[in-house]
Amino acid sequence: MDPEHLPVINNYLDANEPQSEARLSRMHFHDNQRKVDYVLAYHYRKRGAHHGHGSPGHSLAVISNGETGKERHAGGPGDIELGPLDALEEERREQRDEFEHNLMAAGLELEKDLESKSQGSVFVRIHAPWQVLAREAEFLKIKVPTKKMYEIKAGGSIAKKFSAVLQTLSSPLQPRVPDHSNNRMKNLSYPFSREKMYLYNIQEKDTFFDNATRSRIVHEILKRTACSRANNTMGINSLIANNIYEAAYPLHDGEYDSPGDDMNDRKLLYQEWARYGVFYKFQPIDLIRKYFGEKIGLYFAWLGLYTSFLIPSSVIGVIVFLYGCATIEEDIPSKEMCDHQNAFTMCPLCDKSCDYWNLSSACGTARASHLFDNPATVFFSIFMALWATMFLENWKRLQMRLGYFWDLTGIEEEEERSKEHSRPEYETKVREKLLKESGKSEVQKLDGNSPEDDEDDEDKLTWKDRFPGYLMNFASILFMIALTFSIVFGVIVYRITTAAALSLSKTTRSNVRATVTATAVIINLVVILILDEIYGAVAKWLTKIEVPKTEQTFEERLILKAFLLKFVNAYSPIFYVAFFKGRFVGRPGSYVYVFDGYRMEECAPGGCLMELCIQLSIIMLGKQLIQNNIFEIGVPKLKKLFRKLKDENEPGESGPDHSKRPEQWDLDYSLEPYTGLTPEYMEMIIQFGFVTLFVASFPLAPVFALLNNVIEVRLDAKKFVTELRRPDAVRTKDIGIWFDILSGIGKFSVIINAFVIAVTSDFIPRLVYQYSYSHNGTLHGFVNHTLSFFNVSQLKEGTQPENSQFDQEVQFCRFKDYREPPWAPNPYEFSKQYWSVLSARLAFVIIFQNLVMFLSVLVDWMIPDIPTDISDQIKKEKSLLVDFFLKEEHEKVKLADEPTQRSQGGGDRSRRSRAASSAPSGRSQPGSIASSGSQHTNV
Repeated sequence: MDPEHLPVINNYLDANEPQSEARLSRMHFHDNQRKVDYVLAYHYRKRGAHHGHGSPGHSLAVISNGETGKERHAGGPGDIELGPLDALEEERREQRDEFEHNLMAAGLELEKDLESKSQGSVFVRIHAPWQVLAREAEFLKIKVPTKKMYEIKAGGSIAKKFSAVLQTLSSPLQPRVPDHSNNRMKNLSYPFSREKMYLYNIQEKDTFFDNATRSRIVHEILKRTACSRANNTMGINSLIANNIYEAAYPLHDGEYDSPGDDMNDRKLLYQEWARYGVFYKFQPIDLIRKYFGEKIGLYFAWLGLYTSFLIPSSVIGVIVFLYGCATIEEDIPSKEMCDHQNAFTMCPLCDKSCDYWNLSSACGTARASHLFDNPATVFFSIFMALWATMFLENWKRLQMRLGYFWDLTGIEEEEERSKEHSRPEYETKVREKLLKESGKSEVQKLDGNSPEDDEDDEDKLTWKDRFPGYLMNFASILFMIALTFSIVFGVIVYRITTAAALSLSKTTRSNVRATVTATAVIINLVVILILDEIYGAVAKWLTKIEVPKTEQTFEERLILKAFLLKFVNAYSPIFYVAFFKGRFVGRPGSYVYVFDGYRMEECAPGGCLMELCIQLSIIMLGKQLIQNNIFEIGVPKLKKLFRKLKDENEPGESGPDHSKRPEQWDLDYSLEPYTGLTPEYMEMIIQFGFVTLFVASFPLAPVFALLNNVIEVRLDAKKFVTELRRPDAVRTKDIGIWFDILSGIGKFSVIINAFVIAVTSDFIPRLVYQYSYSHNGTLHGFVNHTLSFFNVSQLKEGTQPENSQFDQEVQFCRFKDYREPPWAPNPYEFSKQYWSVLSARLAFVIIFQNLVMFLSVLVDWMIPDIPTDISDQIKKEKSLLVDFFLKEEHEKVKLADEPTQRSQGGGDRSRRSRAASSAPSGRSQPGSIASSGSQHTNV
């Protein structure tokens, strides 16, 4: 039976009575014909309900669109006598009844369970008939394929051959999904219009709109349907916020691990995408977009492109690291430091307990520093800056290509319309404001039409209404940033005090620096992970008290706050080591003290770059491993386990239905709710910062990012397919504010790497020495050049080493700095070499920054944002669409005129006319397959 001709009213169905048809699908109404497009879930509780009164046989109530059916409690042999509900439950029930009645008035058809137990969960299944789908598709301007197909040309003969060879070579890496084949045919698409039904290839009305589009249409209706009993709130989101409903979600396309050969999109995604065993395959982006919508499809397309771009940067990073390994024996400064014959006697590292020491004891640190502090890292920094620009440019091109194939061009109007839906918190705030205003009656305030009010006033909350929220935001963000800096300072104090304590013991004195560095980095990592979770919650709370009007504004402000706080949290310890550690130490005889007796810490003899590398690697790897394995895998599994235990222990849930196979809406209800893509993007953006910002100190960062992302893609895929409820399909043409953040990080990375090379590494001092002070143009004598002299007799009283075990009597000790010797006219003042190196460093920063920025702009200019073939295809598609319209309109007019012309003939001609007119009569039907779509047009 056609779903459109089902009875308007379906009364209670007795589950004990033999049904005329067996259940064919767990995704349809119980008539096996109407598809469930959306599900609303709520929890109810009764008081004084007697279980014996409700017959378990009467387990279902079906509400359909149209008229009013029998009263549920109007008497009769099978009616359920409901106990008295408390006031809150009764109010919620009335609000649900009104909302569901309004949904039916909008044309939707509903089916729901009877509340036959003392308490439990009820699922309201929603079906959108063809008339509603057609109306809403026209209203939302949803693009659908027309009858016309055309061939997409692959360019010249060389491009075709190259594409064919590439396709052949990559065939083992292609996922085995139907839509992922190399199909060069494309349907012309046009926004749906009920007046132009003859344009579309409508074979079956039930399958013309896919499941994601159907659920999206229903979700749009749910968002704009009002409920006057709930203070005239607008949309399902407001009702969920007020606990009228617990959840609203579209159904998955069946089970992903069901036995048998029956295949659905979810099962196909699981087998070809969401398993770790297929990590080497490309992602089926088209199928992801079809199942989850364009917003999630764009995220995984971006993540896939980012991961693939990490491959060349990883290769170059490994080459730079291997270059450091290969040239370590040729590095003259490290060889001089390791030479025991030089015997550089260094000043004590702390007061009293520390002795004089030989620079050769730091040989290992100096040799390890050369692995990351060598001329190749300068080249790698320039490469990574250009790499970031090329990645963003290629993403813009891929985004345009996907927009063309996914028909995302020209959706600005639809986006603007979706932004107009007010958030529940905003409506509540407006209502509170109206209630406080004088001169208006409460009826006038509450009985207005919300959509019209929204159109009259773009924003009913002025800056005065939002000022307390803004003030709280400003103060809280400053407090959080100050808290982060305080924790960094606390770790600094820990390092200083621990180093002083360990220096007192002879057994631990030799490993002080390694012990302090390792423990401090681990403390930093733990603090960062804890504060990440706290800052995420704080950012959400701060955004809520701002009361943004729309979800789009809320999301953008939340992203900016969360990114700011997490950026400061993740990078502040690294910034300290890179740019501040060892800069404010002072000099022997005039040290800077944090507390009484505790000197500021200084860098290792080989510089701070090695410690920066250790800090960066541990924080980066720790964040990735712990967040992926504990937060992304463990926490969702624990939540699912707790929910399952709660449902099993919930009283009143047991019943005859539990012995049956669970329905799809029951299975989906037990999954985690979808909360958005912000955590996924944020994790990758922070990683992008690790890869680009300090890559001069850690060339292996892209390698570890690549290894993480190979797992991350499948981890996110498995989460979306198996652990989350199906998200609402959202159409969007780009990744939004995330692109601006990526672009900002890319530009910021140029400045950071310039300062890392100039300030943190020894690259500039070596160049200055080699070309200005070296006698033979080599680095021989560089270590001696960087060490200043200090007369130990000028040490402050009480700071001299106690019980010095040094082999010889010390008159002068050395310390790393450019200062005048004790015998100079201005002892211990900065020397000319200091000012020469400082000016060279500043000059390098300016030259490096401008050179890389110029090259980035050049790359940006050379790579067009829109691929040439896509630009040509879009232009030709518009021309082809006009021709197709004219042809179809001409045929339509011709078919309308033919019966009139032929009726004027007689005899055989009249019979021929009747025979001919009967054939095209089916052509005007909306569901007709006959079309000119079988003709292929080369573009």
